[in-house]
Amino acid sequence: MHCLDRHSLAFRRAAWRLGLAFAALTGLPAAGLHAQAETTPSGDQSQTPATPASPAANSAADAYLLEPLTVVGSRENLETLPGSGAFIDAVEFREAGNLSFARITARVPGVYVRDEDGFGNFINVSIRGVDGNRSNKVTLMEDGILTAPSPYSAPAAYYSPKLGRMSGIEILKGSSQIAYGPHTTGGVVNFLSTPVPAARAFYSRTTLGNDRTVFNHTTFGDVLETTDGGRFGYLLELHSQRSDGFRSIDGSSADTGFRLVEPMVKVFFEPDTAMPQRFEAKLGYTSFDANESYAGITVADLRADPDRRYAASRFDRIESEQWRSYLKHIMHPADGLRVETAAYHNRFDRTWDKLDGLAGAGLRSNVAQALLHAPSLAVLQGTGTGNIFTREAYREHRATGIQSQLTYEFETGDLSHRFDFGVRLHEDTAEGTNQRKLYSSNGDGTFTQLPTDPVQIAGPQKVTATALFAQHAVTRGRLTLTPGARVEFLDWTNTAYNYAGATASTPTTIIRTRGDESFVTGGVGFTYLLDDHNTLFGGVHQGASVPNPASYSGGAFEETSVAFEVGLRHRREAWRGEISAFHTRFEDLLAPQIAVGGGGLAPTSNGGSALARGIESLLEYDIGRAHALGHGLPVYVSATWTDAQFTGIPTRLGNNAGLFAGARNGNEIPYVPEWKLAAGAAYVAQSWTIRVDTSYVTKTWGTGYNGDTRVDDNTGLPSNPTAVDGRIDSHFQVDLTGHYDLNKNVRLVGGVQNIFDERSIASRAPLGPRANAPRFVFAGAEVRF
Repeated sequence: MHCLDRHSLAFRRAAWRLGLAFAALTGLPAAGLHAQAETTPSGDQSQTPATPASPAANSAADAYLLEPLTVVGSRENLETLPGSGAFIDAVEFREAGNLSFARITARVPGVYVRDEDGFGNFINVSIRGVDGNRSNKVTLMEDGILTAPSPYSAPAAYYSPKLGRMSGIEILKGSSQIAYGPHTTGGVVNFLSTPVPAARAFYSRTTLGNDRTVFNHTTFGDVLETTDGGRFGYLLELHSQRSDGFRSIDGSSADTGFRLVEPMVKVFFEPDTAMPQRFEAKLGYTSFDANESYAGITVADLRADPDRRYAASRFDRIESEQWRSYLKHIMHPADGLRVETAAYHNRFDRTWDKLDGLAGAGLRSNVAQALLHAPSLAVLQGTGTGNIFTREAYREHRATGIQSQLTYEFETGDLSHRFDFGVRLHEDTAEGTNQRKLYSSNGDGTFTQLPTDPVQIAGPQKVTATALFAQHAVTRGRLTLTPGARVEFLDWTNTAYNYAGATASTPTTIIRTRGDESFVTGGVGFTYLLDDHNTLFGGVHQGASVPNPASYSGGAFEETSVAFEVGLRHRREAWRGEISAFHTRFEDLLAPQIAVGGGGLAPTSNGGSALARGIESLLEYDIGRAHALGHGLPVYVSATWTDAQFTGIPTRLGNNAGLFAGARNGNEIPYVPEWKLAAGAAYVAQSWTIRVDTSYVTKTWGTGYNGDTRVDDNTGLPSNPTAVDGRIDSHFQVDLTGHYDLNKNVRLVGGVQNIFDERSIASRAPLGPRANAPRFVFAGAEVRF
């Protein structure tokens, strides 16, 4: 365990740098802040208070001010953002029975998701054309706190919060580059955990589905008045899921599903003091096990049976645990002044034993290449003889920090001001081991285990980071301008254990490298009220995304972006609409790695530039409300057009560019469709609701090569062909869901997802084609007291 007190020197250096940064941003003397930063560490979230979940401690205004900060806060708050964003309440995706981030965000313009397993357990999020591999260019948070296992040391590590326990999801596409980081080229996703209820409340939802899929989410909480006049609130939560999975393994009776258990406790205390203040703590735990594989199958086999897995993948399994905790203090020391501070610690451990390659004369060692080589393919299918090997990759991730934000609202003459200042002191580490296990294919669908190779050390990598931002919103009349800047200072350490081969038990060399980096981002956004119903918004912002220490050690540096945005919002009773245009240029692209065994610790490199531009639109209209029909009839239409292509690459990127391999000028960025469309409607009666949601995405490509079979440009002959290359199918899907209220306490729920059972190639990464989930039927009940 890496604790802050073991690295006090690094944090003192960070505090000193913080003072220099503050001086640069504000013009105040750095020395005066130096002592303050050492005694009052703080963090970096520019957020707006959420809608109150409980009555006021001293007044309604105090309750509002004491609610934890959020990125957006509510759908209503979207109207004042100086950029495009989205707020999705849990009521919306629970109603549809959706637990997949891809399905939940299908109606959100500008958000693209590559789902690897069909259940949403391994999401890859892209916002406005940025590389979405493992969501490593997007800042992921839970309750305003970084939630990636090691957001600096291993941003490409597999993890995302489970949506079944969330009360909402916030997405910020434009204007996110100032207040959030360290990955600001791709926007922000903030997951909101279940809040403490306003009064005693019990809630439980249970559903059953095909493939023995079971979902349950149960909460109980209350708010109590203490003897000294204060208030104490608590929430107990248990979230669980399990499924046997929809895929089947050749010659094996093992399931391809998963098991998930997530308990959580959250408490707050608001003392009866002259200054409104609140203490809040959360402790959550996740146990997740899945028989999941990296390996795909051939296109021909997928068309014949999209749920097939080859015999060689029968040994694949991931087991993981995550602990998350925070302690927050919120105070309102004076009119217009609010301070929120949070100390946090997250821990994520996982072991993933997965098919990693083939060994033997005449065989392709890489699984994705083996899919295109007949003798190697036979070994994967268990009908040919030869050796395969899995790699058991164990990883430990730790993230600890303290952050604070000060918000001050005041007026000077005819100007209204909101000043946000935040700092965060953060440290995270990533380390682990790798071990190769060999098996011999007997040619009859069975495998014999061979002697196991020695355990080898991977990492460790560590980053100590200081982040600071300042943002100032100035309003005069109908116009609000919001300039701001962000500074990050990084101290990184990388330790590389180099082995002569997989059979070596001791490293030939151990190389430790250290360094420090710093970068500045910023920009300005605006909103202008045309009238009571229409608002113009836009801005220009610079972003950055940091590589891991192994990449810094190899000479890589930050990817940067400059993003322009302009849009129009409309809101009038039953109408709500938004249209926006964006133009983002990326420089020094960090190539997304797909190396098996890296586990987020593999190095990446810079290569070329890219341009993403597009138009986003969303229109919502409640016909029933507009025409006073006595029932709701809401409809929506969403459309995104995106042109995302590589620039500044005169010759093709090499195989070391991961998913960008083979890219050159004009080629499309992988997994970013040109069109993303969605539409839906619902009939909302007093005691029942039925809704239909449709979505469509156009085809895209699996790598930067933009072709099915990679060939040498000079000879025209095949050059390292791999099944990761190739087309990702267009996809159309229809979901039908609804509920019926038996009484005020019991609601029956059910639906059919992918009602027409449309199947297509949804992903070619990590190691070959795999299909989307089949038709899924579910039914259950919600109980409230």
